[in-house]
Amino acid sequence: MDSRHKALRLLALSALSLSLFGCAAVPRAQRDPRDPWQRMNRATFKFDMGFEKHVAAPVASGYQATVPHVVRLGISNFFDNLSYPAVIVNDLLQGQFKWFVKDTCRLVVNSTLGLGGLLNPASQIGLPADNRDFGQTFGKWGIPPGPYLVLPILGPSDVRDAVGRAIDVFASPMHYTPNTLIWYTPDAVDALNDDARLQPTLHLIMHSYNPYAFMRHAYLSQRHYMVHGPSRGNPAAEELKELQSAGK
Repeated sequence: MDSRHKALRLLALSALSLSLFGCAAVPRAQRDPRDPWQRMNRATFKFDMGFEKHVAAPVASGYQATVPHVVRLGISNFFDNLSYPAVIVNDLLQGQFKWFVKDTCRLVVNSTLGLGGLLNPASQIGLPADNRDFGQTFGKWGIPPGPYLVLPILGPSDVRDAVGRAIDVFASPMHYTPNTLIWYTPDAVDALNDDARLQPTLHLIMHSYNPYAFMRHAYLSQRHYMVHGPSRGNPAAEELKELQSAGK
């Protein structure tokens, strides 16, 4: 969806900015108060990067090579549409009633005129994609993010977002299907499709001077922006300014 593409662009730009000052990032990374579990997180990050390099990336490359772009786009649209009930619930929880109406209309249009979500006519008639989750909702409610946390396979997170991800599962319509195979197969295909789209950004991160700090900075910047918007007091943005000053 369009909002995911914006998030990927923000992730790539944050990563590129940090790479320019990668040498200065190492001392800071050793004492970052947001990352008290750094030893465990680095071990998990190393595992995740190994899994990405040796398993996920080759499978995603094969998927891109064998599945036509139009089919991949249809799959992407379908799963974005399938995830939209959770977006609508979080619209209400965040008090975003204008977006609640827009997102409900978007779901109806894409589910009907869009042939179950395979097509995306809603964007063409002025109903842009939105992206809200329970981790973001908790942030809007004033719940702090807690320590930075790297999850196996799932990647960067924090305590608040990890809890939010667990709740997101119950907001998915697929969770309520009685057949376990039906439940997990769409998740696997969706993950494969997302990994294929993320390959350029993941390649940039994995070949940076300090990939761990790279990913942490990008993730925390993105999530702070999603919760607070372009406001002041972004710890990750302040970190980048310090890195820039140290690199001079």
